Amino acid sequence: MVNEVELRQELKALIVKTLRFEGLTTDRLADDTPLFGDGLGLDSVDALELVVALEKAYGITIRSHEVDKSVFTSVDSLGKFVARTLVAARPERPVNAQ
Repeated sequence: MVNEVELRQELKALIVKTLRFEGLTTDRLADDTPLFGDGLGLDSVDALELVVALEKAYGITIRSHEVDKSVFTSVDSLGKFVARTLVAARPERPVNAQ
């Protein structure tokens, strides 16, 4: 099980650090802030940098067809995607599994 509240906080820190947002702190970045356009104003290069950082930080693989507006809408949507990807990559094993 993934703690989505903690995950969103981690993602905010990753966004600020990876994309070098000077003056922006994680507490000023709302979960529903748009990542592109009038929100943070990310572009396709920023999205690529973020994908690479996510793969390194969480040990996941993000395929090109998974990178779309629905995933990169906000910290919240990105957190849900990463949580689903983590669960799919590391399914919980039954307690009695050998």
